[in-house]
Amino acid sequence: MRLAVLAAGVLVLTSCAPGSSAPPTPTSAPPSAVRTDAAALGNVTLTVWDQEVRGGQAAQMKQLNDAFQAKYPNIKLNRVSRSFDDLNTTLRLALSGNEPPDVVEANNGRSSMGAFVKAGQLRPLDAYADVYGWKRRYPESVLRYSRYSADGKLFGEGNLYGLPQVGEVVGVFYNRAKLTKLGLQPPKTWADFETSLATAKAGGEVPLQLGNLDKWPAIHVFGTVQSRHVPPDQIGTLGFGRKGATWNTPENTATAEQLVGWVDKGYFAKGFNGQGYDPAWQAFGKGQGVFMIAGTWLLADLQKALGDDLGFMLPPGVTADAPPVATGGTGLPFAITAKSPNPDAAAAYINFITSADAMKVLTATGNLPVAETGQQSVAKGPQQDVFTAFGTVTAKNGLVPYLDYATPTFADTLGAALQDLLAEKATPQEFLATLEKDYKTFAESNG
Repeated sequence: MRLAVLAAGVLVLTSCAPGSSAPPTPTSAPPSAVRTDAAALGNVTLTVWDQEVRGGQAAQMKQLNDAFQAKYPNIKLNRVSRSFDDLNTTLRLALSGNEPPDVVEANNGRSSMGAFVKAGQLRPLDAYADVYGWKRRYPESVLRYSRYSADGKLFGEGNLYGLPQVGEVVGVFYNRAKLTKLGLQPPKTWADFETSLATAKAGGEVPLQLGNLDKWPAIHVFGTVQSRHVPPDQIGTLGFGRKGATWNTPENTATAEQLVGWVDKGYFAKGFNGQGYDPAWQAFGKGQGVFMIAGTWLLADLQKALGDDLGFMLPPGVTADAPPVATGGTGLPFAITAKSPNPDAAAAYINFITSADAMKVLTATGNLPVAETGQQSVAKGPQQDVFTAFGTVTAKNGLVPYLDYATPTFADTLGAALQDLLAEKATPQEFLATLEKDYKTFAESNG
């Protein structure tokens, strides 16, 4: 995913003992020292860790890896593919060891990439960006999701530490056949959406599919509701963990209250807080649910399951002509570890899997390329819906960051707090107070 966007835990960095030195900060080689002729690098084995495990994701990675090895037979790829949660858990230990992988997908957030940067475990990629033209390939609005200051404090600016393959936007998947059965059209406004949820409930359907056992899925639902109430600039300040905003506002309170109202009205299936993320989207693919708020990384799998009955739209605005606003950004960036003995081969690999030709492969396998999106040709249907939505929201600068980016511990804080809120073990005010404490503690001390 997003994606996936959450870390499984918090990286604990021990302080240095007296007389010891802090972790060295890797420096990017000057452009003149970068070797871009991958065929001339000799026999190299690159160990690559990724989380491209689902259908379309796995297909694009296999196809691109096969093409890379065919073009550069001197470079052998040792691919280790893990689920998003497993990768987050094991990557922390691997990067602190003496023989980490060469290339890794590292979650953009502070608790993962930010902590790895702070510990000196990732290599800055600015020199490679210069020689390979990555700054022309990607707009800065995309690159900022992989930028950190060298000390890991500032997110969204500083050195470049990774390059993503896919774009992401959290929107509303819907089942066209069920809408037709209920006499509904895709909603044009937020009020229309709520009316549709009520109609679906009255018609004996699951209005909104959600599995929140993993805690992070509700973050996407909350962020979607929040962007109907809270101005985008405030969400951006909160999401990037900067000073100048607060969770204790009437607008955030209204967001939390609306979510609790959906629980009270039975818009989620019974037991949703104890259902896993994968079983939830798989159930939606089997026709259980009218709507599902989720990210575009599910497109390939859901289209395979539902075909043309699948639809996707940006979250509708308060009015039909409101500027689009949606949670999103990029998929997990591919980064080079600081201890990799083969950084030039690793950079050549990243360049290959993010090239213009790679974007065509991503399109063909049902993924959403983060670059060259407008140059892709896709058939009318769910994939076109997704491409149109992503193009619309990025053109209007309507993407707001994932909320778990805010602080090194916010993924866990927000995920757990949302479970309590949706279980009605915490009031909206108590929920927001929990978020405010984590956010303010970090933002006020982060310089």
